[in-house]
Amino acid sequence: MEIAVLGAGALGCAIGGTLAAAGNAVVLINRNRAHVEAIEAHGLRMRSADGERAVPVRAATDCRGLGPVDLVIVLVKSFHTREAMAAASALVGPGTAVLSLQNGLGHEDILAGIVGGEHVLAGKTYVGGVLLGPGRILAGVDGKETLIGELDGSRSARVQRIADCFSAAGLATTVSDDILGTIWDKLLVNVATGAVSGITGLPYGPLYRIPEIEATAIAAVQEAMDVARASGVRLSTADPRAAWDKAAAGLPEDFKTSMLQSLEKDSPTEIDFINGAVVRWGQRCGVATPVNATLVACIKGIERARTTTP
Repeated sequence: MEIAVLGAGALGCAIGGTLAAAGNAVVLINRNRAHVEAIEAHGLRMRSADGERAVPVRAATDCRGLGPVDLVIVLVKSFHTREAMAAASALVGPGTAVLSLQNGLGHEDILAGIVGGEHVLAGKTYVGGVLLGPGRILAGVDGKETLIGELDGSRSARVQRIADCFSAAGLATTVSDDILGTIWDKLLVNVATGAVSGITGLPYGPLYRIPEIEATAIAAVQEAMDVARASGVRLSTADPRAAWDKAAAGLPEDFKTSMLQSLEKDSPTEIDFINGAVVRWGQRCGVATPVNATLVACIKGIERARTTTP
């Protein structure tokens, strides 16, 4: 399958590199020239529990010279979705599927407004990735589920083909006939660890050894579950602790959430699409979300402190 990963940072490289290693024609698109040049020169170096390997894969800083592909996997930061997809229109032909695997809520509507709703698929992945340096990542793939689906819940031939391709590459993937519920189930995992990791600066090992952090995370997940149910969303998660436990399953102790990685690079986070989305949906359905609102406020304060010149 011809696949373009739009936003090939740590997670995009973990997924794209795994697909490329299985023989798919993958191009990793990332604006960081040093990252792209390292991949082009030495392959994508992927470290996992089994060691480190270099995967030959194409990389580019933009879409110039690229034509339509079978699948565009969108993994840019949420706040760059509109700009990035508009600049990547050359990747989309009549038969191209555009799959968002981004964290949070709201990306599919943005993508549909640019490429047309008939091209758009939604999905969520529990695969993890940490950027270790230009062209080098820590990949958490083993045992990590990916779920994808048509927006209308149908089980189309194209979505099954993509799921089969992913699974054959070692990315355990299933088709969901209730993708909104799937998105919310993944959102619960991001709600559990993203903000508390970003605020404390802790990777998963020490983060999970502090009872007060665990209690806060579970309270935030419970609020999100209350909002989802009040909004008519069907969740497969029944216990908020399950989201907390799932977030770290199979990942090394030095694994860092994407929110913490963004803060360490003095970059904006996706807080508005994760805990912030819980707050907004809660306001619409009349469910109070004080824990999530507090986490949003703390992350926004840290963002401001890191980007404001003294």
